[in-house]
Amino acid sequence: MGLETYAGRLPAVLFALALLDACIIGAAAVSLATAYAIGDVFAVKHSLHRKPWDAKGFYSVYCGLIVLAAVLVLTPGTPLGLLTNAVQTLAGVLLPSATVFLLLLCNDRHILGPWVNSTKLNLFTGAVVAGLVMLSVILTAAVLFPDLGEAWIIGILVGGSLLALAVTAAVKFYEMSSRGKAPFRFKRKPSQEPCLIDRDSWRMPPLDRLPPVRLSALSRIWMIVLRGYLVVAAGLVLLRIVQLAAVGA
Repeated sequence: MGLETYAGRLPAVLFALALLDACIIGAAAVSLATAYAIGDVFAVKHSLHRKPWDAKGFYSVYCGLIVLAAVLVLTPGTPLGLLTNAVQTLAGVLLPSATVFLLLLCNDRHILGPWVNSTKLNLFTGAVVAGLVMLSVILTAAVLFPDLGEAWIIGILVGGSLLALAVTAAVKFYEMSSRGKAPFRFKRKPSQEPCLIDRDSWRMPPLDRLPPVRLSALSRIWMIVLRGYLVVAAGLVLLRIVQLAAVGA
């Protein structure tokens, strides 16, 4: 109605149709992705290629989430604005963890073979991930402290960058000085040589044949930092959500 007042009826109708379409796609896509993730975690049959009676748990979770979302939307008095902002904030908090795991996968030679990231690409991607982490910290701080000023935001960006550089340099120096354990190298067998040279013919081995993951000291440290950040940030956001819901009630 507000858009119709300023732009006319046709733009308002088109905007309403686009918004409705986005809601339908979002409800279906998010619920489906969640059902797939739960199926992966609990190792149950999960795929749209399977019939409903062949993957009962998968389809039950999928339909149940859609029904739950519909109930929340249609229930009078539900703080939809608070729920929307809370979900987006939690998504921003969890995003860096997903990018870190993707970066680790992109450097696993047993999975990608000759397609692993180069050193330059790792430096660029690492900078992007560090930027996402700092933006996530700012997002969390802005939710907890709405009056957060520009000086604090700049301080978080600068301090986070300096801290990341200092930790990276310290771990690299420790790895170079200790030399107690050689860094991980992908050992190739003669039969595997053509696959590694010809990038187009590389195929990932079956999951049961992949060796255990070996993380470097730097990767282990950053994983510990990431886990601690996720626990603290997600806990603070949930606490803030409960406080706002209590005030609204």
